[in-house]
Amino acid sequence: MEDALEQLADHLRKLMDLGIKAIVLIHGYGSSGEGGRIKWAIHEALESNRYADRVEEYYFGEQVAFGSDSYRNLVRRRPGLKSYLKRFKEGNAGMTVLLLGTSHRNA
Repeated sequence: MEDALEQLADHLRKLMDLGIKAIVLIHGYGSSGEGGRIKWAIHEALESNRYADRVEEYYFGEQVAFGSDSYRNLVRRRPGLKSYLKRFKEGNAGMTVLLLGTSHRNA
C-alpha cells in the first residue's frame, strides 16, 4: 500500500510541475462493497495532510453528486471538471477529485 501512496506523491509532483490544477483520481471502490484498501489509504493520507504540500483541496467522489453544493463549489473553482462530473448523478465512490497547489520549484 505504501508503494501506491509514494507513486501518487511522485505523480502529483510531476503534474504540478506541468501546471495541472486539478485531477480526478480513479482509485476504484473495491469488491467488498465497503471500499477497497487503496481508496481508504488515499482518504486517510489526504485527511492526515500527507499531501498538503501538493493538494490544496480534495473532494471524495461521494461528495460531488451532480447538483450538490460540493459539486457547484467545485465546478465554480475548476469549470473544466464540469463535463466529467456531470455524469455522476449519485457521486462516484471510486474516485477523488484533487485540486492541486502551485509548484514551489524554482525555474
